[in-house]
Amino acid sequence: MAEDLIFDWKGTDRSGKKVMGESKGTDATAVRTILRKQGINAKTVKKRAKPLFSFGNKITPGDIALFTRQLATMMKAGVPLVQSFDIVAGGVENPAMKTLIKNISNEVSGGNSFAAAVSSQPKEYFDELFCNLIAAGEQSGALETMLDRLATYKEKSEALKAKIKSAMNYPISILVISGIVTIILLVKVIPQFEMMFSSFGGELPEFTQMVVHASEFMQAWWLVIIIALGVLYFAYKQIYKTSQAFRDGQERLTLKIPVFGDLIQKSCIARFARTLSTTFAAGVPLIDALDSAAGAAGNVVYKDAILTIKNEVSGGTQLNYAMRQTNVFPSMVVQMVAIGEESGALDSMLEKSATYYEEMVDNAVDGLTSMIEPIIMAFLGVVVGGMMIAMYLPIFKMGGAM
Repeated sequence: MAEDLIFDWKGTDRSGKKVMGESKGTDATAVRTILRKQGINAKTVKKRAKPLFSFGNKITPGDIALFTRQLATMMKAGVPLVQSFDIVAGGVENPAMKTLIKNISNEVSGGNSFAAAVSSQPKEYFDELFCNLIAAGEQSGALETMLDRLATYKEKSEALKAKIKSAMNYPISILVISGIVTIILLVKVIPQFEMMFSSFGGELPEFTQMVVHASEFMQAWWLVIIIALGVLYFAYKQIYKTSQAFRDGQERLTLKIPVFGDLIQKSCIARFARTLSTTFAAGVPLIDALDSAAGAAGNVVYKDAILTIKNEVSGGTQLNYAMRQTNVFPSMVVQMVAIGEESGALDSMLEKSATYYEEMVDNAVDGLTSMIEPIIMAFLGVVVGGMMIAMYLPIFKMGGAM
């Protein structure tokens, strides 16, 4: 099915009055047909060009989480659904998010259910889990309660993702900055010292010669190195986007990285427990809930494990026993699930497990940041300080000889 595009049009209505607006359609002909049915004679229909830079217009998962929370708050206060849409849209600054909310509001106003309205929107905004929970809330007559659970789930998920990204991005950004500083020193600063050394005569210390040679190499090849790094980066992004096997291999590898691998494992367990708790508490059958948990796992190892658990549970195996057989879930989580199954409070036990592991991720990230900071500072001191020492060694040598 072709994707709907946005077209800007100008024309006249039945009374001959000039009108203009925007409509969605697969092409200009389809839009003209829609307008003709509405009694509008379109003079021009042009596809709206996508902006080259769309800063501030991208809808993020955080926007969806905030929208869900605001909607839950409005409905708990007794505000009707359509009016809630209008109120929430009125306070949104992101034009793309405002349009999305208005599209949902128009569909609900037109007689569609809320679940059908969100299902018709792009899956990147409202995934299958979101749509299924909204449908369950409408069918049970507890939409406001379901929205509250969904908002909590989205907020917890985004907070967890933000923690993981922070832990991964911080050392990478520092290393990139240190690399840039090193290149600048080698290309711009060291040559000035080299010119000064050439007037001294005599042989330079070995350490200084090594830094000078590195500077000469960088001056000759810095552009080639930057282009090569750029090509490698874009090649990596392209392969990552197109190859599922490559993505799966990378996700498996990340679990084996010291410190970071343990952090990712904890986040996957937290996602599993949070998703399963939210869906199961909403009345979703366990098999379907496991499907949703597999989709939200965040790593192929845990996704495969959860799908294996689903198959085992479908065959009559208890959830806790199926989890134990995968060897990827800690004993504590398995025991909590076993207690939940025996007591009939599985959703509560899973929620407690999710909260516990989310706190573990928080503590691990804080500890990792505290550990990495002195290591990075020491690394920068060795690199930058080492180059400075190399440059001043000939001067010290001359001073000692005088």
